Amino acid sequence: MQFLAFSFSFKDLIDILLVACIMYEMYRLLRKTGAANLFWGILAFVVVWFLVSFVFQLDLTGALFDRIISVGAIALIVIFQEQIRMFFFRIGARFSSWQLFRRNNPEDAAASRQQVLEITQACRHMASTKTGALIVLAGEANLKEIVDTGERLDAQVSARLLENIFFKNTPLHDGAVVIREGRIIAAACILPVSKNQEIPQHYGLRHRAALGITEKSDATCIVVSEETGNISVTKEGSIREVSADELFLVLHSTSADTAAANG
Repeated sequence: MQFLAFSFSFKDLIDILLVACIMYEMYRLLRKTGAANLFWGILAFVVVWFLVSFVFQLDLTGALFDRIISVGAIALIVIFQEQIRMFFFRIGARFSSWQLFRRNNPEDAAASRQQVLEITQACRHMASTKTGALIVLAGEANLKEIVDTGERLDAQVSARLLENIFFKNTPLHDGAVVIREGRIIAAACILPVSKNQEIPQHYGLRHRAALGITEKSDATCIVVSEETGNISVTKEGSIREVSADELFLVLHSTSADTAAANG
């Protein structure tokens, strides 16, 4: 048991904290995709491998585990390539949001506030008439692959246009609207559906699509339920119901953060 006889230093503490942070972020990503049990299985395997190879030093069993680890690492990269891409994307997004010098243009702030008012007004009216809607607000990711699935518009954001798009039985009402850089880029877009098994059963396909796009990007998504008229906001794979007034505050804060990051 000579392995256990070592001196614990501040460097070791930093090492443990870094590994803990990485494991926690991996667990968060896998939990949102409904693969939390797989995470615990992988973690258990790694712990057993560590005990066999380094603590008890069983050469033959350790060699077998080493082969499985080397092949399994490649398999995990292939299976979870989307989650890995999202993991590094979020790290990059956090670094980009820590910019030391940011310029706030008063004209841009006024335009952003007007866009939030238009979106909020449209959602308020659609909620009162129980008109289903799905609106994606792009962050730093341009969502080109999502935009390409719909009809290009490139129009100014307005409440009347949004309400007209989602009006029942119109050609573009079935799908999502993508808003990027203050413009309605496309409508009738197809979003990836979340595979998270922990999503409550009363949420429909629109809510699952909203969760799916926010699991794979830094976008914010708004859902107006056709059944209940409730307004929901999804971000980073989480969802919560809000009132129209709360929606304005959430969108205003999100718009300010995006403008600061791009500034």
